[in-house]
Amino acid sequence: MPGRLDSVEESATLRLADLTGELKKQGRDILSFNLGEPDFSTPANIIEAAAKALRSGKTHYAPSAGIPELREAIADKLKKENGIDVAGNDVLVTPGAKQAIFYACFSILEEGDEAIVFDPGWVSYDACIKMSGGKTVWVKSNEDGSLPAELPEHVSNKTKLIIINSPNNPSGAVLGIKDLRLVADVAGDNGLYVLSDEIYEKIIYEAKHLSMGSIIPERTITVNGFSKAYAMAGWRIGYATAPKPVLQNMLKVQQHTVSSPTTFVQYGALAALTGPQDSVERMRLEFKQRRDVVIKGIRGMGLRCEMPQGAFYAWPKVDGKSEEWAERFLEAGVGLTPGSAFGPHSDDHVRMSYASSMEDIKKGLERMAKLLGGGEGRTGDKRQR
Repeated sequence: MPGRLDSVEESATLRLADLTGELKKQGRDILSFNLGEPDFSTPANIIEAAAKALRSGKTHYAPSAGIPELREAIADKLKKENGIDVAGNDVLVTPGAKQAIFYACFSILEEGDEAIVFDPGWVSYDACIKMSGGKTVWVKSNEDGSLPAELPEHVSNKTKLIIINSPNNPSGAVLGIKDLRLVADVAGDNGLYVLSDEIYEKIIYEAKHLSMGSIIPERTITVNGFSKAYAMAGWRIGYATAPKPVLQNMLKVQQHTVSSPTTFVQYGALAALTGPQDSVERMRLEFKQRRDVVIKGIRGMGLRCEMPQGAFYAWPKVDGKSEEWAERFLEAGVGLTPGSAFGPHSDDHVRMSYASSMEDIKKGLERMAKLLGGGEGRTGDKRQR
């Protein structure tokens, strides 16, 4: 008898990162550009706040929804920065944004329900949907990352949820107001919920971040966290706000699984929101410099690659199966993630994370260029995008 998890594959990004790590242990010279984890250290004020909490005895259970001070700070941030008018009681603090995404899917989807995910989309959306008993309906984004006008055609009487991610992982595309209004109209007309994953909102370049929750708050679950903007990936701390019926169900899932987020970590997150923000801007500017080097290097190889407007990923197009290309790049000493992990329409791309040092980035680009030196892998489209 097939089990609930039989259709769920392990995370491709984590699997390839583990494989790269294993090859390194064997003495192979591999430069890994697989994981989406900032290479910066967590800012000192955040570390000190968590350490102070530990020293002062903040090692007991916290309230299931999060400590009140952090929930209030998140609500204040959402009002001021995102135009989402909520109170602290409308916020759920979670052990990472990924946990919040799973809670939302599990709370909304019943067996056989459908959820729309735009391709390319982060690897865990599909898994969270399947583990909740639902089915993923993949909708191909336009080449520039904008959303297709044909979106309403993919809605059925089984559709319950649309997931958006801006800035996007893996493409770095940022959704504009036209895209958000399209999704809002479809959700409103059909009584659907929208899960808006905004984890990369502070790592954005020429574009401007817009929150779906400011447009259609009564239908939107907003998910965010601290991993990317504050270099806190290992701290596992995120949050969500949602319409009350959904938020109450998400809280139930948290209560009966992890109970609550780690107590002292929440004080670090509180310091991140209420303390100096200069480190966020420094990291953003460094990512922008890396992006410019990466895109110039990739395009110089003859590969087509859209200019990412946010996050820290390049999404070049390759000629052939992405997994085969990922294996070839790995043999050349460069760890990339095959596009097939991000949706059925993305097997002609690979993802390169530039959350690595500039030195490693330049070495990696040199190795990639050497592999492609004979013209192999060129798409035939040399337009510079």
